[in-house]
Amino acid sequence: MAKKIIYKAENGILSVITPVVNNLMTIEDIAKKDVPTGLPYKIIEDTDLPSSREFRNAWTIVDDELTDGVGD
Repeated sequence: MAKKIIYKAENGILSVITPVVNNLMTIEDIAKKDVPTGLPYKIIEDTDLPSSREFRNAWTIVDDELTDGVGD
C-alpha cells in the first residue's frame, strides 16, 4: 500500500504529501524534508483518506494525532 504524509499548514488546512519513495530516502526522510519546519506530521496509508476529493477542503485532523515527527 502507498503511504501519504499529512500535516496541518499554518493556515489550519490539512495538507497531504504523496511521496515517491526510492532507495535513497525513506518516507520519514521525505517527511522531515518536505513538511515545513516545526510542523508536526503523520504518515498514513492512502486508504485512510476519503476516496472522493470533492470535499477535500473540509478534511480535518486533531493536532494530537500528528505524532510521527516534525518538519526540519
